[in-house]
Amino acid sequence: MRARGRALRHALGALALLSLAASFARDARASACGPPLASSCINDDTLWPHAGPSHFFAIGSTETVGASQLGFGLVTSYLSRPVVLHVPTPGPGGTDAYAVNDQVNTTFLFSYGVTSRLELDAALPITFGQGGAGTTPITGGNSSTAFQDTALRDFRFGFAYAILGRPRVDPRVATGDFALTARMEVSAPTGDQSQFGGERTAVWIPSVAADYRAGRLFAGAEVGARLRPVTELAGARVGSQLALALGAGVDLLPHELLAASVEARALPTFAEQHDAIQTRDGIVSTPNGKSISPAEWTIALRTAPLAGGDLSFQLGGGGSIPLSSDPAITNPRFRFSLGLRYEPLTRDTDGDGILDKDDRCPEVRGVRGSADGDGCAAPPPPLNLDIGPSTPPPAPAPAPST
Repeated sequence: MRARGRALRHALGALALLSLAASFARDARASACGPPLASSCINDDTLWPHAGPSHFFAIGSTETVGASQLGFGLVTSYLSRPVVLHVPTPGPGGTDAYAVNDQVNTTFLFSYGVTSRLELDAALPITFGQGGAGTTPITGGNSSTAFQDTALRDFRFGFAYAILGRPRVDPRVATGDFALTARMEVSAPTGDQSQFGGERTAVWIPSVAADYRAGRLFAGAEVGARLRPVTELAGARVGSQLALALGAGVDLLPHELLAASVEARALPTFAEQHDAIQTRDGIVSTPNGKSISPAEWTIALRTAPLAGGDLSFQLGGGGSIPLSSDPAITNPRFRFSLGLRYEPLTRDTDGDGILDKDDRCPEVRGVRGSADGDGCAAPPPPLNLDIGPSTPPPAPAPAPST
């Protein structure tokens, strides 16, 4: 118990130090954001996948990697038109410009199990390809702020703590169990801010994830927030947001060989939206009483056929959910995602001390340290099929008399 407390204090200390470093980096990079009312310091990709195990793309899992285990994953997404600008003109109306027309992002995920309940997480997103006009339709732009093909994005780090942990067994065996996990992450302003890859400041991301399983059916939910100052781009204002996600799925094949799921997420934004008007003195921004809520839906397939469920693949696609009258900035028309994860869960379904990934009979209690070591029960001794009365051997014949 004392060791767990020390580990949690160390995790919190590391989180505080990294956040402080991110704050110092903020001022040195502020000039890359552009003019105050035409800032490119908006992260155009709102899918921030968690490190560690996952049954959904956007919903954090309640499971954590095993103690002293290291996990790795990546999630790649193609987005269509996540940032569309309504460019002000001297006359009425205005025109639309695709600041980010299309984009391919990959997030590299890392996780480490400090204890059986505490997991340290890190996420490194990178843009490998994108196209669009950037902020040029508003600012005019120059060669130093031109939209690039590739970009670094804001680095995220944090931890997850299983308040109500899920048993480390095959999900079918744990049916009826409710699990709850708290998460705390920070997004550091380390991305290319002129490329819609980074924020002006650090973003605090607290959340709580829960899930429940009933036979082949499972469901998950996450409630959290993204806490940041307001940034404006031609009247579109992004600030602190709620982060809501809900999903459900069904195991089509046993042992996580194939599962189908559907999920939805929304980011209701607290900042009031503005109307931007181009004047001789520049852009004038006035409140209009409207709000935005970027939201998406996703349908996905998942399989975890290897290493006792530790290695999984996900494939999904979906589009925007129009929750507001005006299109929400950072809400793509559609998105396709591919995920690959290796997250050692140290499952031992039959409790024989041999992990499922090494156990040839994961649901049959074997003998640890046996000659074969395969986790299967020892075969019973051969049966004696002779059930009649035993017959004594014949007496030896007497020796012939002489």
